[in-house]
Amino acid sequence: MYFCTVEKSRIIQAFVVLGTILKELGDNQPYSTKASAVTASEYEALNEVICREIHHNGWFTEDSIRQAFREISSWLTEEQLTAWTDKYPSTQKEKRVAIIMAGNIPLVGFHDFLCVLLSGHHVICKLSSDDARMLPALTKCLLHFEPGLAERIRFSDRKLEGYDAVIATGSNNSMLHFEQYFSHVPHLFRGHRTSVAVLTGNETKEELRELGVDCLTYFGRGCRNVTHLLFPVGFDLNRFFEAIVDLSDVVNNKKYGNNYDYNKAVHLMNLSKFLDNNFLLMKESDQLFSPLSMLHYQFYTNTADLEQYLETHKNQIQCVVGQQYLPFGQAQCPSLMDYADGIDTMQFLAEL
Repeated sequence: MYFCTVEKSRIIQAFVVLGTILKELGDNQPYSTKASAVTASEYEALNEVICREIHHNGWFTEDSIRQAFREISSWLTEEQLTAWTDKYPSTQKEKRVAIIMAGNIPLVGFHDFLCVLLSGHHVICKLSSDDARMLPALTKCLLHFEPGLAERIRFSDRKLEGYDAVIATGSNNSMLHFEQYFSHVPHLFRGHRTSVAVLTGNETKEELRELGVDCLTYFGRGCRNVTHLLFPVGFDLNRFFEAIVDLSDVVNNKKYGNNYDYNKAVHLMNLSKFLDNNFLLMKESDQLFSPLSMLHYQFYTNTADLEQYLETHKNQIQCVVGQQYLPFGQAQCPSLMDYADGIDTMQFLAEL
């Protein structure tokens, strides 16, 4: 079946309306008949999903969920969605695309969900048990605005069946299972990545504070969170610690606090050298990935050393923040075109 322009336009309009609701929820605004396209009871039901989520997943705080809603709502404008989808050819034959979603940060699979529907395909969602409630709740809302999407969206809590292609995101260990079970169909597999920061020594206190946001948003659990810092030789690390003092509330989250206590105890017992500001640990290491509640850092002496490190690890790096790279504070603010692992999801779907 040919995915016509009129149909795509209706789906875009449905997501645009959903975006206005996500913005209101993200800003924690009271229900407004002017701003919202749903009833007061429907709006309150979505609010309750947000507030209850902490009981299902201790990492998903109300603040983190509302932040995810705000970031997603920034994509869902008619101008952006139309310009984005117009870059790709229309689907000539609709396929059933299974999405195996991660659950490390709230609604991390929403972009794939959006891509599949706006590319003209049908979606089969395999949700992570860590994030199994919000997308179905938003989908119910979406169907109010475009009921025709009901036949295009399916959620599966059993063995996946009836799919023509697969998009799967997980740990590097998960990649082995993905290859075993899904390599016989067109597939897009994503493993574990992380992000780094490059500093010059000229950063302002505000920029260093924003770097802290890049490290600690969603408790550092996303692939776009910075886990490794590259400092010029002679950089005063106290400048960074002083700039992020107001982010200390992160340690009050039980799960984050447990990680902080555990990693601190391990390093103390091993007599390892590390820095500590009572909510974040830092250790000098060339290892790209660091444990939760800890950052790795190293010093570079020249640009060549810096570029060599980035080149060596490019297949494990999601994004680089710094004055000459992605601006500080923007790591967790991807655009529609910022595809995970640098793989163009829409192009993959267009070629099915």
